[in-house]
Amino acid sequence: MRLLLAQLNFTVGAFDDNFTKMAAAVEHARAHGADLVVFSELATTGYPPRDLLRHERFIDLNLEQLDRLAALSADRPAILTGFVDRNPRATGKRLYNAAALCSGGRIVARRAKSLLPTYDVFDEDRYFEPATTVEPIVFKGARLGVTICEDVWNDRDFWPSRLYHRDPVEELADQHVDLFINISASPFTADKPDLRRRMIAQEAVTHRRCFLYVNQVGGNDELIFDGHSIGIGPDGRELLRGRSFEEDLILCDVPAGDDTPLPPAVPPLESGEIEDVYAALVLGLRDYVRKSGLSSAVLGLSGGIDSAVVACLAADALGADRVLGVALPSRYSSAHSVADAEALARNLGIGYRLVSIDGIYQAQLDALAPLFEGREPDATEENLQARARGALLMALSNKFGAILLTTGNKSELAVGYCTLYGDMAGGLAVISDVPKTLVYRLAAWINRDREIIPASTMTKPPSAELRPGQLDTDSLPPYEVLDPIVQAYVEEHLSADEIVARGFDPAVVADVLRRIDSNEYKRRQAAPGLKISPTAFGIGRRYPLAADYRALRRTTARR
Repeated sequence: MRLLLAQLNFTVGAFDDNFTKMAAAVEHARAHGADLVVFSELATTGYPPRDLLRHERFIDLNLEQLDRLAALSADRPAILTGFVDRNPRATGKRLYNAAALCSGGRIVARRAKSLLPTYDVFDEDRYFEPATTVEPIVFKGARLGVTICEDVWNDRDFWPSRLYHRDPVEELADQHVDLFINISASPFTADKPDLRRRMIAQEAVTHRRCFLYVNQVGGNDELIFDGHSIGIGPDGRELLRGRSFEEDLILCDVPAGDDTPLPPAVPPLESGEIEDVYAALVLGLRDYVRKSGLSSAVLGLSGGIDSAVVACLAADALGADRVLGVALPSRYSSAHSVADAEALARNLGIGYRLVSIDGIYQAQLDALAPLFEGREPDATEENLQARARGALLMALSNKFGAILLTTGNKSELAVGYCTLYGDMAGGLAVISDVPKTLVYRLAAWINRDREIIPASTMTKPPSAELRPGQLDTDSLPPYEVLDPIVQAYVEEHLSADEIVARGFDPAVVADVLRRIDSNEYKRRQAAPGLKISPTAFGIGRRYPLAADYRALRRTTARR
């Protein structure tokens, strides 16, 4: 059987644009003699549609899209696609996350998703009713075991602890399927492509059948979908692989059953973690801007490592001619920081402007002097500078219709080392899920062939430059210490004692955890950020604000 796996970049709700892409893929399949075109999960709507699913008209448009695809199959290859189906029963959620097979101009089979992820960024139980049974789809004499994304993430031999009581893949295998197909919209994290490959290989070997996996690609809001569609033979070999972070149409001749010779395996994947993270951030930034109806970006250039990496990402995502970097020095900014900002802009070929905030800052100090009389300067005066910069950058964003990119990293956002309505102001927090130590690794990767980020930016101690002689380490532990603590608490959900047991100083752990907890209110007001880790700040991490959970950070270790 010849199939075409259509790994496409869908925009949520853009029905006409999405149909145009799907129709082009079907034409490509027809030209190459394919029997079946396979699209990803919820391809008719784009994933994730979230509360758009509350609108009946949205569901209608999605079903009209399915009818158009069915009509397309009248004189073209058959089509397997994800869509939103209505639940005809009087009980349960009113919708299904479903797959449909269209052939001969008709919808010939429908199957609903069994396992509904409701954790991290996923909230499918909010909208969908799960399927309680599974059944193969018969196509050209072959029994296809069609599953949808999470349905394949519950193999008893792969996972030491399973989230669900059912395994739809195993249930289908018991019904003697010839070929497994999983349609997915699985977001990227740094370890996900290899995890998926190993998981699918386990399923293929266990059930002695070929297993095809089709994933969405592209950025939708905070989520980045990496593609990496794959096909695994019953011996565990990787038979096909879609491009990473790009659209791809993958033709494959796949045996159905166990008596047909397998095609040769594809070479091992050679891309590394840093390269994948960089590509993911570029794709996420490009699609967030494009799908928001914008085309250009502005950001503050401090001469530091964070804004340098964000500027590089923006130039690659949007084109250097669509990026404006603005240096906004104050009396505390060093000359070398301004020089580094200008050098970076020159190396990238992006626009560059310099606007001093000193006059604005002094005017604020003068206006507040009578009210602050008798009080020593503190973080208040530092925040005035950050907010002056934020106001100017937002003005540029408004005037030129460019999105303002914030440049804070995950380490800073975790402990609140950032200013509300200042450096946090903007439309997208590009590296808010990238810890500081990883920012440096990204910078080194950017400079792998030539110096783009100035060497002095790479080597100077990090500083906000909001007061004389200020260094980040005046307020924070070294990032080599801070980042593992943040990861342990935020991503691994460990207690203070468990983190201390890894060799960290109890006082440092207690202070970092206190900062993380007490700055939830800041993160609630932050710009949306691109997700690359298992737990990012934002929609996937939901903590209360008016609460007291000090017990989580209390440690029994002696200091």
